[in-house]
Amino acid sequence: MIFLEYPKCSTCQKAKKWLDGQNVNYSDRHIVENNPTFEELKEWYEKSGLPLKKFFNTSGLLYKSMGLKDKLPQMSEDEQLKLLATNGMLVKRPILITDKAVLPGFKEQLWEEAVKKQ
Repeated sequence: MIFLEYPKCSTCQKAKKWLDGQNVNYSDRHIVENNPTFEELKEWYEKSGLPLKKFFNTSGLLYKSMGLKDKLPQMSEDEQLKLLATNGMLVKRPILITDKAVLPGFKEQLWEEAVKKQ
């Protein structure tokens, strides 16, 4: 499993504490220092079955300052994925990637189900 996080993010800290409490083995990855690539994001997006917007950090300052709320609907999926790959602060976090699931954001019940299926 891969756990993508921004260490200063309180939700990421909560998710990491939860993973550790469940004795889950995972690789930790700093989402800004090691930003997901276009290829990774495309793979995760397709594997997740979620709308691409779920991968954007819509409450982030960068998202808001770039006016992405209005720009994303006019962009193709590839353009959106390329944009996400430019800066980890645009990507929703934390993200848990398992063999069978990709979960952006921390929802304990969803994460629990994904971890049990491993």
